[in-house]
Amino acid sequence: MKRRHFAALAGAALTAPAVLAQDRTIRILVGFPPGGSADVIARLLAQKMAASLNQTVIVDNKPGAAGRLVLGELKRAAPDGQTLVLSPSGAMVIAPWLYSNIGYDPIKDFTPVARIVTFDFAVTAGPAAPQGDLKSVLAWLKANPGKANYATSGAGTVPHFAGLLLSQAAGVPLTHVAYRGGAPAAQDLVGGQIPLMVDTASETIEHHKAGKVRIVAVTGEQRSRALPDVPTLKEQGINMAADAFFGLYGPPGMAADVVARLDRAVADALRQPDVQERIQGFGLVPSHASGAALAATQAAHLKRWEAPIKASGFKAE
Repeated sequence: MKRRHFAALAGAALTAPAVLAQDRTIRILVGFPPGGSADVIARLLAQKMAASLNQTVIVDNKPGAAGRLVLGELKRAAPDGQTLVLSPSGAMVIAPWLYSNIGYDPIKDFTPVARIVTFDFAVTAGPAAPQGDLKSVLAWLKANPGKANYATSGAGTVPHFAGLLLSQAAGVPLTHVAYRGGAPAAQDLVGGQIPLMVDTASETIEHHKAGKVRIVAVTGEQRSRALPDVPTLKEQGINMAADAFFGLYGPPGMAADVVARLDRAVADALRQPDVQERIQGFGLVPSHASGAALAATQAAHLKRWEAPIKASGFKAE
């Protein structure tokens, strides 16, 4: 009897961690300060996933190194599904080509869980540029090379290289001016200190609606749902497109059933109308895809950006 009793206790002890794991808090790490699009998306996910999983889900903001700092922490985390990162694609597909020792392998060191959103970029003209469509603005910039500058939220970002591709495709030499974030860049655009900005639509869409600036093009293959009246670059005769995404990642070596459970919770969250409305308000597109699909998208973007980044000669400090 005693032996059977101890055997039963031992069996319970072995199964306890799997049961308790569902009661532990899930952390979604965000490598940016509160208030930005990454933070808002993570908090929307956390709220909805908590209800779906019947588990506490919190957002942990750890800004640093343009979102790369949290990836170092994720790489070292236990593969139990309790630590995740919501990452913009730049840290996964741009940064690896910029840094000689980035500290992680974007393919081998993480487990893709789900794609969350996709988005393209807005080309916005400020009051320092002449009125008219994109072609008129580009013609003016070409005729005034000393003023042919474009702002972005930072050096080494997707908008930085999207601007370089635009410059090449349009045949207009443009000089990149890097700001420490989209808000100060938009402020100078509105104030007339710089004529052009290339960045996420969320940075300038409210100024555009207020008539302070003009979004003259979007960089996607199709028009943005948030800006249906704004034509794409290709519609205006410039053969260039650029887009990006946010993905949810876990540490390496996560079990398939854990990934599937988290992915289902993400899919449930992104189907909810209030989540879709809030995300679309940032000029982003709710675009759920599985971890396998996220991995394929990431690999394609990593390959796509290699040549233009290397050709630019830009090296991160």
